[in-house]
Amino acid sequence: MVIDRDRRVLHIGHRVTGLLLCPGGHVEAGDRTLLAAAVREVCEEAGLRPGDLCLTPQFLDEPIDVDVHDIDANPAKGEPAHQHFDVRFAFYLTDEQPPALDLQGKEVAGAQWLPYADVRSPTLRAKLLAAEADGLDGRPEPVSANALIHDGAGRYLLHLRDDREGMWEPWVLALVGGKRSRDDASLEATLRRELAEEVPGLEPAELVPFAVQEATSVDGLAVPISVYAGRWSGDAEAVDLREGVLLKWFTVDTLDRLRLSPGLGDLIRRHAAEHPTVEEPPDAARPLPGEAPAGTVLHVVGVHLHLEQDGKVLLGLRHPDSAYAGRMWHALAGHLEAEAATAGLAREAYEEARLIIDPADLELVHTVHTVDRPGARPRIQLFFRPRHWEGTPEVREPDRCLAWEWWDAKDLPEPIVPYTRVAIEGIRAGRSYSELGWER
Repeated sequence: MVIDRDRRVLHIGHRVTGLLLCPGGHVEAGDRTLLAAAVREVCEEAGLRPGDLCLTPQFLDEPIDVDVHDIDANPAKGEPAHQHFDVRFAFYLTDEQPPALDLQGKEVAGAQWLPYADVRSPTLRAKLLAAEADGLDGRPEPVSANALIHDGAGRYLLHLRDDREGMWEPWVLALVGGKRSRDDASLEATLRRELAEEVPGLEPAELVPFAVQEATSVDGLAVPISVYAGRWSGDAEAVDLREGVLLKWFTVDTLDRLRLSPGLGDLIRRHAAEHPTVEEPPDAARPLPGEAPAGTVLHVVGVHLHLEQDGKVLLGLRHPDSAYAGRMWHALAGHLEAEAATAGLAREAYEEARLIIDPADLELVHTVHTVDRPGARPRIQLFFRPRHWEGTPEVREPDRCLAWEWWDAKDLPEPIVPYTRVAIEGIRAGRSYSELGWER
């Protein structure tokens, strides 16, 4: 049963019976479900495409009506007397105007769009009129909800779907979420229920409507999905994943290398552009059993170059799409691999700006012990000053840094990463240590 924006139902004339009925037919061996059979039949008889149709929020993928009637025996076909079950599903048209119909000429003789009150089936007519009061108005709206979960530090939580027959978008990275049930009071309730079922314990403090994403179901139907943005910064590996293969954090700069559900990459990039972050992504590392006393929290160590020249310090302007501190000024910096701090900074200086520094020429001039927010992983930021260095700063990683510039240490640019300002001011004041973000 297809409903348009004027609350009219598509009827077609059947040549054999002479009746004006909703499109339909018998289930075939290749039909995955009764719903899939209904989609196939309406497309065959009326010439519509599955993408011209979407589910209604009132009935979703459940039948609106089941008509049961007796069929007399037909000796010519070898059929005994039996009951016929006519399972009826409701669909909206996705477009404002009904598409042109391409009727199946051998079985169909004409088509009409009839108001609810004129629908030929009495039981179906009564249910349509009752559902009209509940909003059955022919206007598509989301019937699924997904969670765009981010940690406020440039990372987004993605879910790898199972690779099973009949799975919607199998073996791709997608958002956590699912379809609405008739018991859900709202789409946010749908999403909260899905999170509790799929990833119990993952509870974003707030879910805010962000976008409506268009998708295609297994049966080819159009599926508008309401996407809610929510912030959570927990350990993805510790989540009790009940559906799918894995749950993992990803940054924007890795999206091009991933197999994502259609349109998801653009959606994440849009969110990242509209919600720039000034926090660094937390490290997921945890102490191994027996490696440290109970209660030990690992700290992330960052190394930074404090390069001075004629009373000025070198700062880089972060790329707008950078996973950390987009559009902000920051010292040349990096995270340590399995290496000494001075060796790691010398490596970063050459990789990022083609500056040549001997690790032995680096002296520690300031340390900032920082935490972005309660519950975030603490960080130890080490600032080193070289006694000697060679080269002219070059932009070697344009996807992270747009420019290197010298700034007066007494008049630093804005916006600047907060702990970088704290460190530079501390160095000028002769202090060797600062703290930032800790509650006192």
